[in-house]
Amino acid sequence: MSTLKERDTMSNNALVPAAVLGLVIAAALTAHMTQSEGQAIAAPAPSSNPAAQVQPVYQAAALSSSGAALPDFRSIARDNRAAIVSINTVGRREAGDEGVPEELREFFRRFGQSPQAPRPSQGLGSGFIIDTEGTILTNAHVVRGADTITVTLADRRQISAEVVGSDDRTDVAVLKIEADDLQAVRLGDSERMEVGDWVLAIGSPFGLDYTATQGIVSATGRSLPNEVYVPFIQTDAAVNPGNSGGPLFNAQGEVIGVNSQILSRTGGYIGLSFAIPIRTAMQIAQQLKSKGFVERGWLGVLIQPVTRELAENFDLDRPVGALVAQVTPDSPAEAAGIEVGDVILGFEGQNVEESQQLPAMVAATAPGSEVKLQILRNGKRRTLDLTIGTLPEERSASNGNRSIQRDTNDRLGVRVADLSDDEREALGVSEGGVVVTDVGRGAAGQAGIRSGDVITQVNRRTVEGVESFNDLVENVDDDESILLLVRRGEGALFIVIDPTE
Repeated sequence: MSTLKERDTMSNNALVPAAVLGLVIAAALTAHMTQSEGQAIAAPAPSSNPAAQVQPVYQAAALSSSGAALPDFRSIARDNRAAIVSINTVGRREAGDEGVPEELREFFRRFGQSPQAPRPSQGLGSGFIIDTEGTILTNAHVVRGADTITVTLADRRQISAEVVGSDDRTDVAVLKIEADDLQAVRLGDSERMEVGDWVLAIGSPFGLDYTATQGIVSATGRSLPNEVYVPFIQTDAAVNPGNSGGPLFNAQGEVIGVNSQILSRTGGYIGLSFAIPIRTAMQIAQQLKSKGFVERGWLGVLIQPVTRELAENFDLDRPVGALVAQVTPDSPAEAAGIEVGDVILGFEGQNVEESQQLPAMVAATAPGSEVKLQILRNGKRRTLDLTIGTLPEERSASNGNRSIQRDTNDRLGVRVADLSDDEREALGVSEGGVVVTDVGRGAAGQAGIRSGDVITQVNRRTVEGVESFNDLVENVDDDESILLLVRRGEGALFIVIDPTE
């Protein structure tokens, strides 16, 4: 995905950075951790008396149900204790006006004052030492907005840390401390992890430092909403607020991930934890150490998943690959000859089974690299040579005024209009296309068409305007589906409509 800007939300669930961002008493934990659905929320800090809340989580067994010996988690925890750190941060944040009556808010606005002054904000997270020179890996959200950062070592030494670099897109940060007699973890190969492999998470959940929890790899290459550059490792190891930035070990005692987020309705652990693969984290860390910033590879396409309906329309025997819905002008993709409607099946020898795999593959490729893309175009496989570019900053688009010429397409149940000059400029549509001004209860609405969508193709033929759109739709046989190419915001996607439904 440099992909579609629209993404599915997870009903009643929230992605929670597993770091603690504010200190509150234990009785307030539950109330503060509950957030609205689909939002990334910051969890509260641990109780000052965590022992009062301790409950047994699981009882380890020496043997599995099949009689096979379990990994030696005891040795892993003992041997790596000195390389794992707790991270405390202090910063300041703007206080909100929640709970302030509207009359008082208006008073403060008129006189240019804030109802509350910025107040200190304390946070807690985890990290681990990756070399004996004092380099520490953690999450970017652990140290975001921090004025001071204090690292606590296993021997209780407290040392001030400096941020070497931080990358919000992957949630990776590199810290540096000056200290003697440091121990570093051993790094493993996250690419070798498979579903069912044992893992051990160690960190400081709710301030309980050096807490170890075990589990298995539940999935690999997991894509999360708005997290397109990280192929997360999903695990059921218990991870809670305060674990952020801590290591995830394999059965050999090697770090294969950086604990980052949990999926939760309440802010607490429910068996869905996500770690950044150590290969991804170290690629980012190396750039942060050498340059202080991160350069990512860039194709210049917007892609979407291939559904069964789309697979039938694009001559695929099964849903596979990444469907190109838009090609950015003057991009590496345009220079290589990639076209809208191409299905990307391979990237430099790696199969693209699902669309969410492609952005991480591209981002991890150094700008300037020569790569080969395997695509499907009009039912035929092709290989394209392409030079990877550098990912630019995201652009924003403004809304233009609605055009006057409108018409209703009864077959699809939509009302459309020609694009105004302002809309064309804002959307980057040089010619053709119609904008959807109203969606009824017909086939288009059921398929997901929205007001404000711009339809640029019908069955892969260009829409010149309202008349062209209506003609193209009416010329489709009654028993055939209709394939629309739709621009939505800065993104684009194909939508299949069955007019008979």
